[in-house]
Amino acid sequence: MDDINLHYRFLNWRRRIREIREVRAVRYRERFKRMLRDGDVLSYQGNSDEVGCYVAPRPLSKGNYYFEVTIVDTGVRGMIAVGLVPQHYKLDHQPGWLPHSVAYHADDGKLYNGNTVGQQFGPKCNRGDRIGCGIFVDSFDQGQTTVFFTKNGKEVGSVVVPGSPEALYPAVGMHSLGEEVQLDLQAEWRMEGEDGLMLVDSHEDEWRRLHDVRVTGTDYPKNRHPGWSRGSIAYHADDGKLFHGSGVGDAFGPRCVEGDAMGCGIMFPRDYVLDSGDDSDDGDMEVQPKQRRVQNDLYANDDDEEDGEELERDQEGRKVMVFFTRNGKVVGRREVSVPAGGFYPTIGMMSSGEKVRVDLHPLSG
Repeated sequence: MDDINLHYRFLNWRRRIREIREVRAVRYRERFKRMLRDGDVLSYQGNSDEVGCYVAPRPLSKGNYYFEVTIVDTGVRGMIAVGLVPQHYKLDHQPGWLPHSVAYHADDGKLYNGNTVGQQFGPKCNRGDRIGCGIFVDSFDQGQTTVFFTKNGKEVGSVVVPGSPEALYPAVGMHSLGEEVQLDLQAEWRMEGEDGLMLVDSHEDEWRRLHDVRVTGTDYPKNRHPGWSRGSIAYHADDGKLFHGSGVGDAFGPRCVEGDAMGCGIMFPRDYVLDSGDDSDDGDMEVQPKQRRVQNDLYANDDDEEDGEELERDQEGRKVMVFFTRNGKVVGRREVSVPAGGFYPTIGMMSSGEKVRVDLHPLSG
């Protein structure tokens, strides 16, 4: 009897595995109607009275948040649409026509956001143009999804749509004879000027250093946020976390929004000797601390025992206390070792439209 029960349990187990595999196969299977796919080329196969639509097998994600479509042929009317749709989107509708979908249409340059009536959005697109669509990475950690579109690598505009970003699949629609596009689901997009100087609202000549931030003696990676790479530390506004040489942050302080003033400083131990390298604007120099006693209100104690501990830490690893502020109030601090070459003021940005005003010499310092 036990053998029979064991046998049936084994059969149920195999059936369950088969069902799971079938569900996964359906989930990650591309869908298209009135279209022919030949490699990475999609071509319209309808009679111009009906819509042809393609939906990618996987949704966009943090690691793959952007895709592009190159128009090979506009056909009779050039009614090509590029956008994002839910998984089970009806394939006889252009992307953007039904709820929870959004698309940029090449023929009229309009944005269709869950409606068959579009809104003026950007320029029309012709043969040879590249239309891109993506989700800003910070949307995956927030409660709203911001979708952006590009033309030939330059951002056209963005729109906030309801729903989770993980539920939106790349989609391409066509609606006339002869239309043909080349699809790139692994495309990468860089903001215009990303490899150049970071532009900030500041008149400080010294801020030019930002494009060549030196940490641990080498150029800091331009494609990594401050705090992500070894030897760096940063307070991030979007989640209020502190990142110290790692892509995983620790809970640290409140989030910061438009109008907030974020500050960063260093509390050097007494008798700290700062050796400036050859890169110093003032040439080789050695700064010795002043001998007079200066009270630092940011330290909890101010006695001889503390002085001895600070000197000991200085001798062991040239450690300093980095602190961060929000609207003039200290959020928190972290003791860190100074990398070779010293620390440089740094700002990182990760989405379109972000802008800050910089003050390298605030009165609060």
